[in-house]
Amino acid sequence: MTLIANLVFIEEAVYIYRRIPSFKRSVIIWINAAAPVIATTSCIGMWIPRSTMFTDFTAAVFFAIVIHKFLMMMIKECGGQKLLLKRFENGHFKISTGPCCCCCLCLPRVRITRRTLFWLKLGTFQFAFLRPVLMFLSIVLWTNGNYTLYNLSPKGAAIWISCFVGVLTIIALWPVGIMFQQVRTLLNCKKIIPKFALYQFILILNHLQAAIINILAMQRIIPCAPPLSSSARGAYMTQQLLIMEMFLITLISRVVYRRRYRELEPPERMAEESEANKQTPKIILNGAVNEDGLPRF
Repeated sequence: MTLIANLVFIEEAVYIYRRIPSFKRSVIIWINAAAPVIATTSCIGMWIPRSTMFTDFTAAVFFAIVIHKFLMMMIKECGGQKLLLKRFENGHFKISTGPCCCCCLCLPRVRITRRTLFWLKLGTFQFAFLRPVLMFLSIVLWTNGNYTLYNLSPKGAAIWISCFVGVLTIIALWPVGIMFQQVRTLLNCKKIIPKFALYQFILILNHLQAAIINILAMQRIIPCAPPLSSSARGAYMTQQLLIMEMFLITLISRVVYRRRYRELEPPERMAEESEANKQTPKIILNGAVNEDGLPRF
């Protein structure tokens, strides 16, 4: 499954490189690479159990970059930052969205400006930058014996680094949710909802599913089976599940991203068409609207 997933991704990357415009080519390749990379790291971790910590960290760092790339893809699909600002020059971002403020409906809407776009991009970029730094720090502490992944006592480093990573993750996911709520209607013709769903599935399966299985293993709910301990069996189960899930997501991503979608109309042309529609007289005859004022037969 891992081999097939990588072959499908290579074929898709060649297609994207040849058919997709250069200004959004790299971000789409990065996003499509998430599932094959996670499947590859899971396969390596399954066959070489002692490398599990390194493979998990590699997959986590890669997906941290993908979160930033997904936000950039939505901006580029709108034609870039300048065209996005033109399309929504009088619009407002709805910031009462998940995962931070989905329950805070009283929050005011924020105007869409160059400054607010900068803060949204900074929210995802900080995670892409700080996650590798924290992973490097974890490996350094692990080599010194100060970091144990399953030691969640307050005196250990794992609990504090994990909590900090969790906060950074929530902060990074918030701008993506804000941007998606703003552009999902505009980019509906480009199937942004299935693309966002695939991105969410990778996030949930790679983080939430792995965390649940690790907790079950630490509580000995997943029993040990010599020569594998409970934690080793939990990691083994997580890797097996991820390989199958990322294989399916790779195939679905190929269907969604390989299609060629029409480009959005420039904002000036959309404004001209709306003005022309307002000036065209319309009458209703037998429930049918005719733009030329003649009855429809």
